[in-house]
Amino acid sequence: MLGDQSFPLKWEETTMDDGKPLMVSILEINGYLFLEFIKTSEGLWAESVGVICKTGTYLETRFTGEQIRLGPAANWVLRLALQDGGKFILTKIGAGQLRIATGGWSGIFSPTPAP
Repeated sequence: MLGDQSFPLKWEETTMDDGKPLMVSILEINGYLFLEFIKTSEGLWAESVGVICKTGTYLETRFTGEQIRLGPAANWVLRLALQDGGKFILTKIGAGQLRIATGGWSGIFSPTPAP
């Protein structure tokens, strides 16, 4: 996924139920995957840096409690699930869609148009 030059680095959630999509930025920095989730109108939801593990058709990033920062937009369920570390699983689905999942949460994202 990340080795593909055409892989978008910014994505917008399409499956939210509150009208405030998460915006996610994805970067690879020195062999680590950096994910930043911003909740529209609310601010930082979470950001993490983790070890990249390619597993079959998806990409997994594992992180410790020290490698994730939960922002004010993160609800208590997310805080409880990820405060000591965890993983995000990124799976390309269909044409131009990405599923991002972690314990107790998942969302479908589409690329944001380039400015």
